[in-house]
Amino acid sequence: MELTGVHKSFGPHAVLRGVDLAVRRRETLVIIGRSGTGKSVALRHVVGLERPNRGEVRVFGHDIQKASRRQIHEIRSRTGFLFQSGALLNWMTIEENVALPLLEHNRRMPPDEVEDRVLAKLKLVGMESARRKLPAQISGGMKKRAALARATVLDPDLVLYDEPTSGLDPVIASTINELINRTREALGTTQIVVTHDMESAYSIADRIAMLCEGRIICLGTPQEIRSSDNPIVQQFIQGKTSGPLALES
Repeated sequence: MELTGVHKSFGPHAVLRGVDLAVRRRETLVIIGRSGTGKSVALRHVVGLERPNRGEVRVFGHDIQKASRRQIHEIRSRTGFLFQSGALLNWMTIEENVALPLLEHNRRMPPDEVEDRVLAKLKLVGMESARRKLPAQISGGMKKRAALARATVLDPDLVLYDEPTSGLDPVIASTINELINRTREALGTTQIVVTHDMESAYSIADRIAMLCEGRIICLGTPQEIRSSDNPIVQQFIQGKTSGPLALES
C-alpha cells in the first residue's frame, strides 16, 4: 500500500496536505497523531471510502482513483477493517456479524464451511462462548474482539485498525494489542493501525509514522521515534500539554 502526495479537503478544511507513506509487506505500521489530524481519513482512502482530491493511493497494485468497481471489490475482499466503534450490527448475533464478510464475498460457500470459518476466528479472539449473544449483551472489549474476528474472517492480506484500544481499560487494551500481534503471526498479514495510544503503538509496531498538520513529519522504528529530536514528536509521545503542538489549538 502506498500513498503519494495525497491531499484531501472537506469544503474549505484541508485535512491531508501531501501525505507520502508506503507500507511494507507483512509489517505493522502504526500511524499516530492528535485527534482531528486526518489519521482515520488516511485509513479510509486505502479501501476507497474516501478519494483524494490530489495524489495517488495504490493498493495491491491498483490506483484507487482509477480502479473499476470490480477492482475495488477485490481490494475490499483482501482487506479487513476494524472500525473504532466496532460497528457490529445490533440485531445480529456475534456469530452472524462475523459471518457477514463471507456471505458478501463468498456467497457460494457452503453453510457448514461458513460456520467452521466463523468459529475458528471466534476461537482465535477467545469469543466462541459468546457466539449466540447480541452486541448489547457483551462488553466494549468483547465487541472489539468480535469485530476483529469479523475483520479477519476472510484471511485478508491487509488489516486496517482504527483506534482499536480507544475507550478500553489498560488490561483489555493490552489484550487487544496481543490479538493484533497474534493476527499477524497467524495470518501473515500486513497491518496499518491508527492510534493515539503510545503504549499500544510501542507494543505492536514495526514502524511508526506521525501525522501532523496533514503531513507525515516522522517515520521510524519505535526506538527511532522515542529518540527523535523533533520537538513536536517528543511533545506528543510524552503527553505534554505545552510546546509546538499547543500552537495548533
